[in-house]
Amino acid sequence: MIDPRRLRVLRALATHGTVTAAAHALYLSPSAVSQQLAALEAETGHALLERRGRLVRLTAAGSVLARHADEISAQLERAEADLARCSTGLVGEVTIAAFATSITEVVAPTLAALARQAPQVRIRVKDAEGHTSARLLADGEADIAVAVEHRDSLAPGGRRFLHAPLYEEPFDAVLPPGHRLADKPEIGLTDLRDDPWITPWPGNPVHEAVLRACEQARFQPEVECLSDDFSAVCALVTAGAGVALVPRSALHGIRPALTPAIRPLRGPGPTRRVFTAVRRGSEEHPLLRLTLTELRRQAATLATA
Repeated sequence: MIDPRRLRVLRALATHGTVTAAAHALYLSPSAVSQQLAALEAETGHALLERRGRLVRLTAAGSVLARHADEISAQLERAEADLARCSTGLVGEVTIAAFATSITEVVAPTLAALARQAPQVRIRVKDAEGHTSARLLADGEADIAVAVEHRDSLAPGGRRFLHAPLYEEPFDAVLPPGHRLADKPEIGLTDLRDDPWITPWPGNPVHEAVLRACEQARFQPEVECLSDDFSAVCALVTAGAGVALVPRSALHGIRPALTPAIRPLRGPGPTRRVFTAVRRGSEEHPLLRLTLTELRRQAATLATA
């Protein structure tokens, strides 16, 4: 009989790639993880790992068992959801991992609304970008992730997660005061081909969206400054360091002293698509359904605004 607790160790190794990282995620020592995996190999009668020096990877049998472990985990999540539906009232805790702008615009209003609607539900929030959200969700340290759609969206363990669109927003052009296009009601992206640019760091979904939009407009932006903080981006634009494209909701909280000229783009432009993700099997949990419903309601308000 396979011990399901050891399957959790195998899943952690499949997600994190190394014994040390899996041990850290499980709050175990590396030797304890190795012992659990060795015991799982003895139980199954199969070699589950290929060891190459300090590195390990799953064998074909290990990959098969990891997929079954995902299904078992999802079924356990469904069992917890069914038991929660049997209880009376909504009592408990939900942890949301979300990026900074979505916390400001959607998650924080959700927290405030639920404090009025269901005061016995505690919402915990962790500021995390998409790749970190995936880790937190896979490790059970978050129940809901709010992330930006891009090519690597929650890629680790993607089959374990159920995605749903939350909201979509355009990018606006952010120009220095006195810029030659600052008095235009809207501008074309190609009008900015010769300007210096300010973008988030590579790896940030906004950076990828900006570069992709410029490529579609048939030019490569000359990036002079890099910052993942949109307040810092706007401060640099206001100081004349360059131009930027910023998701519209990220401009809502910018202090007036840092507000440069903001203009919509003419014609089709880049958009930021935001989604929620939960572990498969947990989507029917009453607390998660309540929280996801309120997140969608707040996101609809944001879209209308």
